[in-house]
Amino acid sequence: MAFISTLKKMRSAKIPPCSAIVAAGGFSQRMKEQDKLFATIHGAPVLAYTLAAFRDCEYINEIIIVARNDCLERVSEICSKFNISKASKVITGGQTRLESVINGVYAASKQAKLIAIHDGARPCVSSDVIMRAIESAAKYNAAAPAVPITSTIKRIKSDFIVETVDREGMYEIQTPQVFATDLIKAALTNATNKSIDVTDDCKAVEMLGACVHITEGARSNIKITTQEDLMIVDAILAKRSCLSE
Repeated sequence: MAFISTLKKMRSAKIPPCSAIVAAGGFSQRMKEQDKLFATIHGAPVLAYTLAAFRDCEYINEIIIVARNDCLERVSEICSKFNISKASKVITGGQTRLESVINGVYAASKQAKLIAIHDGARPCVSSDVIMRAIESAAKYNAAAPAVPITSTIKRIKSDFIVETVDREGMYEIQTPQVFATDLIKAALTNATNKSIDVTDDCKAVEMLGACVHITEGARSNIKITTQEDLMIVDAILAKRSCLSE
């Protein structure tokens, strides 16, 4: 056990300080009025599982949660109830995801050399997925987990197929997306100044001409969007240890 502990310390020593920004400010518009982040699965809210994954990752130094103003107290209670010890701040998000993320990034510790940005609605993310992305970002300045697309992809117009898209080299990008702090600050500021509401943070970095390295993601690292996704997450988390208060 001591040998394993020493190996972990040696591995961590090579990774610069990393702050995690958890985006938890959405409105769950496709969830039929249910807020997906507070949906209960095996006795704990979805957000608690997400935060626990980053709490338990040895590479993460702090967690900053960006939430809607009307949910700040509720999120703080989750952090306290489920012992999210690395949670340093719960702050208000903006009108868009871009605004929320940039609020989180600029609230990170001055010591953070890396920033890991994660969707609060991805509660099944594993430490391995997080660590691979962080290790890659420490080397390449920008990294994101991904899984290859296996289904046939069609381009649709007016409810008719107009093209079959070659899926060779096509990947579904997940989170956490991890970046050198100076790079992501410049990228998000650039997107804000140009009023471009990017759909993910890699896009903002790509706009600067920087390359994002891809790491191995996981099929289980799904983002909850619909009621059906909650059932899938329920099944995945049933195989893991339940969170304790």
